[in-house]
Amino acid sequence: MIRKARLLLAMVKFEHTLFALPFALISALVAAGGLPAWRTLGWMLVAMVGARTSAMAFNRLADEHLDRLNPRTQDRALPRGLVSRQEAWLVTLVGAAALVVAAGMLNRLALALSPVALALVWGYSYSKRFSVLSHLLLGLCLGIAPVGAWIAVTGRVELAPLVLAAAVMLWTAGFDIIYACQDCDFDRQLGLYSLPSRLGFGPALAISAGLHALMLGVLAWYGLLAGLGAWYWTGWVVVGLLLAYQHRLVSPGDLSRANEAFFTVNGVLSLVLLAAAAADIWWR
Repeated sequence: MIRKARLLLAMVKFEHTLFALPFALISALVAAGGLPAWRTLGWMLVAMVGARTSAMAFNRLADEHLDRLNPRTQDRALPRGLVSRQEAWLVTLVGAAALVVAAGMLNRLALALSPVALALVWGYSYSKRFSVLSHLLLGLCLGIAPVGAWIAVTGRVELAPLVLAAAVMLWTAGFDIIYACQDCDFDRQLGLYSLPSRLGFGPALAISAGLHALMLGVLAWYGLLAGLGAWYWTGWVVVGLLLAYQHRLVSPGDLSRANEAFFTVNGVLSLVLLAAAAADIWWR
């Protein structure tokens, strides 16, 4: 059972929850003007983990035949038969149920919007089959997190979380383009619509850098809207440096450090911004 649990957690890349979670916590801290009630925080985390787990399991189901053909992904648990489709469906449905139940425990608006969130995160799995905007759609899926956190605390939608969601969308789309460069040849062979496969490495990486520059501008807008101070702006500068470093790790002629750019830098970036925003709110 322990081995199976590890396989299922690996299948949904549970550790990647770290990407969106810090932005959700930033939004919750700003909405509450400090630490939200523990009950709210707990159900918010259940909803987030449930949504992301369901999304990743569904993505593995939708892409199983592609993963089996792709040399980079053919060792994943589902293509190798280490996890069955029935088990993957169970994880998908349990994650979805966790989201809906947690949303219902938070407030009516969260519950009403939970099917919309599921439709978005499940629908992303098919987007690369017909649109180069799939990178932005993935960004939108992660951008749900700060909006959902704000709704969890306040029960309404306002401009500030929407702006933070836009920053998350731009950030995610930018690093997803870098990650997609690894599958450029495979995507071309199968007619999939990633930006690198359609435009080539150079233009795709330039668009990625442009999206990250826009992200910095939107994060600045968010800082002004939320009334954040020196700690946040210090974190904002560090985020800019980390984004610049991320783009130094990859080039059209060298993608050997793409995983470092994708996993390590982005994990550090989100935690830095959370720490900066939390310190700012704490020391008000």
